[in-house]
Amino acid sequence: MTETAPATATPGTPTDPGTGSIAGPSVAYQNWIDRQSRNRRQVQVGRALILIAFLALWEVAPRAGLVNPMLTSYPSAVWEGFLELLAQGNLGLHIGVTLLEVMISFAVAMILGTVVAICLWLSPMLEKILDPFLVVGNALPKIALVPIFYIWLGPQGSIYAVAIAVALFITILMLYTGFSQTDPNKIKLARTLGAGKRQILTKVVLPGNVHTFMATLKANVGLSLVGVIVGEFQASKAGLGYLIVYGSQIFRMDMVMAAIVILSLMSVAIYLAVQKAETWLIR
Repeated sequence: MTETAPATATPGTPTDPGTGSIAGPSVAYQNWIDRQSRNRRQVQVGRALILIAFLALWEVAPRAGLVNPMLTSYPSAVWEGFLELLAQGNLGLHIGVTLLEVMISFAVAMILGTVVAICLWLSPMLEKILDPFLVVGNALPKIALVPIFYIWLGPQGSIYAVAIAVALFITILMLYTGFSQTDPNKIKLARTLGAGKRQILTKVVLPGNVHTFMATLKANVGLSLVGVIVGEFQASKAGLGYLIVYGSQIFRMDMVMAAIVILSLMSVAIYLAVQKAETWLIR
């Protein structure tokens, strides 16, 4: 349970008898601030310890012969593989290709999914017609569509198609669920004041689902990245997915692990950017 902050000094609080100025924060409030700061430090230390323990185990286990280093590599070898990729001069190209594909797929899935969700909310009949198809589309393993997309759209187009397909259906379902669960009392009030359906959508439903939009954006970060990598496994000649496939073919697990680490950092960076946008938008 989140701890509630004690009340602090406001313009209406008593003034200091000695100076006539407004009294500072109370002792209880300052203690609460200290506890929150201490909790944040403990969380950061805990995360750091888990990461250090994981890296240490990963480094020691292959060197001690507990696991085959040909199958798992180890952090120092991954770092050397990363430096080798840098020295080859094309690592930036691979990262840029994957990042561009992720951002385009991410944007298309969000825009198209939002439009479809709005249409479903505006037309209950359309929602009833399309509901089983959306459920099946969301449940269908998208990796099964990769060969079909490759034949239909070619190498590059299939990457975007798979990434959009992975993120699109969950976007539609999440947004439509949020729209349909908007506070009915607010909708009744808007109707009482003479608002039409489009005005209710723009003045009540969309502003009331900012958190739903942001949750969908966060979910789509990972989904779009998964879709792009799956597409690159099949068809790409550049990108981090291509590096993973190429490294596995020549038994360079250090190269494979280096690409996976870069993917992890990329997903974290995109997620933090979305989280920053959420903070700005809510303010």
